[in-house]
Amino acid sequence: MPIDLITAHQQLWKWCRSQNLAGYDPFDGLNSSVFQATPLRNSRTARLAWIQFFKRSPVNFRSSFGVPRQRNAKAIALFALAALADYRRTRTKEAEIEVRELLDDLMAMSLKGFRGAAWGYNFDWQSRSFFAPRGTPTVVPTAFAVRALCEAVAVLDRDAYLGFARTACDFIISDLNRTNEESDEVCFSYSPLDQTRVFNASLLASETLATVGALTGEESLCDWAGRATRFVLRRQRENGSWAYGEDGRQSWCDNFHTAFVLTSLSRISTALRNTSLNPTDEIQPALARGYEFWRERFFLGNGWPKYYPDRLYPADIHSAASAIVALVELRGHFPHTNLLAEQIAGWAINNLCDGRGFFYYQGRRFYKVKIPYMRWSQAWMMYALSRLLEATGEKG
Repeated sequence: MPIDLITAHQQLWKWCRSQNLAGYDPFDGLNSSVFQATPLRNSRTARLAWIQFFKRSPVNFRSSFGVPRQRNAKAIALFALAALADYRRTRTKEAEIEVRELLDDLMAMSLKGFRGAAWGYNFDWQSRSFFAPRGTPTVVPTAFAVRALCEAVAVLDRDAYLGFARTACDFIISDLNRTNEESDEVCFSYSPLDQTRVFNASLLASETLATVGALTGEESLCDWAGRATRFVLRRQRENGSWAYGEDGRQSWCDNFHTAFVLTSLSRISTALRNTSLNPTDEIQPALARGYEFWRERFFLGNGWPKYYPDRLYPADIHSAASAIVALVELRGHFPHTNLLAEQIAGWAINNLCDGRGFFYYQGRRFYKVKIPYMRWSQAWMMYALSRLLEATGEKG
């Protein structure tokens, strides 16, 4: 019997709580005690290969190689966002308590030694561009943490949340590197260690600055946000898509990074709507072209979310979840977004949901990868299902 949206939401929360919101991650291979005990840990090529081995394997070898199950700061931010959506929908005391506990945990996980609050990942990470040791602050988890803190300001009326979020703006402006810096545009790096120009990452920095700036009334933060937004808007392709980044080796386009861009553009437009730096006239045409490309190229009629526009596989739960969140966010901009979100959720529940309540990582052509990644899969689907229930008005 198919699982309905409310049941899937309840079962997923139950399973995640049973794991204490801790688990594995597609990119946590370098946490292996076996790997760290070898000279290979000093090799860029070996680090890349080791991460890809764990990420691509349909079998979870992590326990055999000494990779521990852990909490991840971005996952906690996503769970906090899910709990906030549940609280706005139900207004129960239990939901409020869960929100406050998750936000307390999130603030306690912030990294020390930087100009402001910042968050990172709980594992060493080797990309093609740079190496980020465990505990390196990066803009993506920081932006999601601030998103949760700022949403809490609206419903819990806690000045401490806004004050904490405000310091993250100091991290973005003072600790991240800046490229393409002109009077009307700027690009923020992924971390203090790199000079990469990743569109969704710089735009998440812009979202953070815009949201906090609108709440505090600081025009300087809004100005930074406008410049960073303009950088991304000017790099949109003729067909409406965005590459992952500015550099030639970052030219691919995928589903969930596009969803991140669309979500941030919507949130930036909303945050700055009533300021003197209202960017709606610049954002809306780009948002419309980006949405049209994404809607037409990344989804099948039954809600199947493609990873890349020209391939069916892998069918990735992260793509499904981030799409649901983006579609809920884009209500009011475009028609029938809730309908598509419900189709995607139904597809994910029917095809990638385990009977125990968690969601599988990917569906590939001949098999499914059933590893229950906590951040990539469960936290994102928890956020997605909670936002969709909120949007549809289901009380549960």
